[in-house]
Amino acid sequence: MKSVAAILITLLAGASAFGVGMSSFTAAPMVGSAAPSFTRARGDMSMMRHRKKIPQLGKPADQRKALLRALTTEVIRHGRIKTTLVRAKAVRKHVDHMITLGKDGSLHARRQALGWIYDKDLVHSLFEAAPERYEDRNGGYTRILRTMPRQGDNAKMCVIELV
Repeated sequence: MKSVAAILITLLAGASAFGVGMSSFTAAPMVGSAAPSFTRARGDMSMMRHRKKIPQLGKPADQRKALLRALTTEVIRHGRIKTTLVRAKAVRKHVDHMITLGKDGSLHARRQALGWIYDKDLVHSLFEAAPERYEDRNGGYTRILRTMPRQGDNAKMCVIELV
């Protein structure tokens, strides 16, 4: 009989140690409510991203910035590249901004472009060619052409090119 009482005391002490039937704010038992069957960690919560215009591209902020800088540099260098649709839509903004800076031609605009584009010679050639190439155009310097989905993961692919 003593062993049964000892086991019951041990079970009750163990249950109270883990907070079963207890409030999370105080150690007082919760009145009239059952203990939850599971707890959800904060990392499991997925919040909705309402009105967030920047695509995250599945990367942290520093990697995302490096990717966009590299794609911007390559679009300006080669005139057209093949990439995913989401990346092309994200990089279009930056390519248009660099061409607008090239049309401006001021020292401040040149330094801003040098801070974003990796290749210094490419910035110089952009500032030489952009004013006469895009003098009659006030924006929309890139074109996105959709292509067939990628073979491995069926991602939407496209070609982004300078107009």
